[in-house]
Amino acid sequence: MTRFYDLASLAKPLVTAPLALAFLDLDADRRWALGFHDRGTPLTVRQLLSHSSGLPPWRPFTGEPVAQQLRREVAVHPLLRPAAPGLATYSDLNYRLLAELLEAETGVPFEKLGAASGLSPAPWSPSPTEVPDGPDATAWPLATDSPLPARSPWLPHDANARAGMRGHAGFGATPAQLHAALTRWLASGWPRRMAVETTPGENGATWGLGLQVVHGGSGHFGQLLSRVQPGIGVHVLEDPTEGMPPSAPSIQNEPGPGSGWWFHLGYTGPALFYRPADGACLGLLIHRRGPDGALLDAESLRARRWAALARFVGQSGG
Repeated sequence: MTRFYDLASLAKPLVTAPLALAFLDLDADRRWALGFHDRGTPLTVRQLLSHSSGLPPWRPFTGEPVAQQLRREVAVHPLLRPAAPGLATYSDLNYRLLAELLEAETGVPFEKLGAASGLSPAPWSPSPTEVPDGPDATAWPLATDSPLPARSPWLPHDANARAGMRGHAGFGATPAQLHAALTRWLASGWPRRMAVETTPGENGATWGLGLQVVHGGSGHFGQLLSRVQPGIGVHVLEDPTEGMPPSAPSIQNEPGPGSGWWFHLGYTGPALFYRPADGACLGLLIHRRGPDGALLDAESLRARRWAALARFVGQSGG
């Protein structure tokens, strides 16, 4: 059976970031256009792409402007916290604003612009493996009185994306479809522009313009990927199982040096790894539902990703 996967935040590097690089001035001040009239510093596309805008991780998508939402106090929740001062803070809001800018600049709906990626925008005809609601659904009522969007087998699992939030999620693919999309993505040259101009982030992260550095060191994916031989091309690794592999190695406190790879992760399980030196690209398709049907926590999800990558590294001679 051909499986279909909700790619979640892989829409950021595969759809939104390339469109932003293609159509938007990276350094123009956009704070007025986006309603941030009380912001004392510029707000640029470069900041939005690299998560260095200073925006908090999340707010519910209700159709209300981001700037207006941020003027209201919210309850305590990890997704609703302020950004870390002076560090890139991963935020869905950055890509929500990029989608708004793209629509304003081009006059074309974001979903139509995104169709050029070759991925499938929601609502989908096939339904991906369903995973339970996560922290976004928990945080939703803490930040708005608007009702949580209803679930559907044909809509993304992310609560914001179900509500129509563009830019950060809402696309899906079969393994073959993702392979074709990655091949086009590499041929376009956009990932090379995304894997540069780094910005230091929270927890030792380093961000480019839409991708994050894969650091080396124990427990980091770079520990595995550094063994991948040159010239492997594009591979999509599918692991639809629900059984749990052994735990991944413990992560050392300080990330090691860069491994030469860049990456992005999706909330529902998929992952993307890219090596600029030779254009190697790995798309990882897994889902986040555990054997008992519950949503896997971050460490269990890392174990599943680790096991899938370890199998590939072993099979490829690494």
